[in-house]
Amino acid sequence: MRDLFIAALFFLGTHLGIPNSPLRGQLVASIGERPYRILYAALALAALAWLVHAWKAAPFVPLWSPGPGLRLVPLVLMPLACLLFVCALTQRNPTAIGQAPDPDLSEPARGITRITRHPFLWAVAIWAIGHILANGDLAALVFFGSFAILALLGSMALDARCTEARLPGWGVFVQRTSNLPFLAIVEGRQRLVLREIGFVRALAALALYLALIWLHPLLFEVAAIPRG
Repeated sequence: MRDLFIAALFFLGTHLGIPNSPLRGQLVASIGERPYRILYAALALAALAWLVHAWKAAPFVPLWSPGPGLRLVPLVLMPLACLLFVCALTQRNPTAIGQAPDPDLSEPARGITRITRHPFLWAVAIWAIGHILANGDLAALVFFGSFAILALLGSMALDARCTEARLPGWGVFVQRTSNLPFLAIVEGRQRLVLREIGFVRALAALALYLALIWLHPLLFEVAAIPRG
């Protein structure tokens, strides 16, 4: 279990520490933006591989006994996570790498960013939280908790970094969107426009959801749909 805790700290440190520290600027200034991204991607993959390996090797230590209700939580949450994931990869998003707000747009948020300005990170958070509840053991709490912490703190760190950088159009984009999904809509600062997400993306999210259910026992040796 100690190896899993160390791997989780390393995983969080590489993802939250380096990009939000002066070290990033020093490395970019020294080797350039593109080499830095390649080097960082390799380090991030190594951290992920270590975390997965440590999780699989960790002993089972029960924390709570998930009943039928908790075991169904991922099935209920994953459709939203899949939709956020698909839209994050296929729609323009000012918070994505290499993109920025367009101050000339009459509507700064469209599609999935009307729901949350961090669709990818919230897809990860929802996936992780659902699996924490459904497993109920210490190794799962540390493993999936690492992703949840990364996604939630990462979204706040990204907001802070963009605010500090004073990106053109960022202030208006923040005012018209929310980090927490649906909050801006509930508060009346935004509205849900399903046609901007589109039928094709919804269908792709459904296909991904069904594929994950089908592949789950093959990849993780556990059925996604609990039996009994």
